[in-house]
Amino acid sequence: MSLWKSITTLLLSFMFFSFQPVFAIMPPTKTTILVWGDSLSAAYGIPVEKGWVNLLQEKLGENFVVANASISGETTSGGLNRLGESLPAIKPHYVIIELGANDGLQGKSTKEMQDNLEQMIKLTIAAPAKVILIGIHLPPNYGASYTEKFDQVYKDLAEKYQLTFIPFLLDGIATDFSLMQADGLHPTAEAQPKILENLWPVLEPVLVDVVGQR
Repeated sequence: MSLWKSITTLLLSFMFFSFQPVFAIMPPTKTTILVWGDSLSAAYGIPVEKGWVNLLQEKLGENFVVANASISGETTSGGLNRLGESLPAIKPHYVIIELGANDGLQGKSTKEMQDNLEQMIKLTIAAPAKVILIGIHLPPNYGASYTEKFDQVYKDLAEKYQLTFIPFLLDGIATDFSLMQADGLHPTAEAQPKILENLWPVLEPVLVDVVGQR
């Protein structure tokens, strides 16, 4: 074998083994779900394997890949800045958008938050992928006027784009102190199955349709 052929064979072998793990994680024959959230989806303060995103992967099984790109502390602005590059790299079929809590806790403009979420929705639809929007409620100490405008952002976007919509990720959890960490903001490991219970009635009919079309 010539030196050139030997080098070519070595390079091809290197490329194959370099890219093989990526295809093993994200096989194109599987339905890919991208979770685009903040600490509530990033398993903040608990083992990652106990988080609701990992539990969703276990529940869906081998026909699905759930890619968790959630970052603790993420805002809608940060999420928008990252999404443009991530969509073509991951090529998801579905994107679960769970952002806005940190915007609210920082008292940011609900108009700015809505604009950022809307741009993420548009990018996802254009990818193309389907959007599943998850809302969050703020503590009452932020005032009725602000919290009502905050909640309305999710409702308006879900209606405008006819999205699969879950109004409150922590329904029945946020007010149960036994299910919340000491900071009062993040759910415990014990709460994670309950979060999935909140999501599953909405996710199941959407995802079962996908499986049924195979």
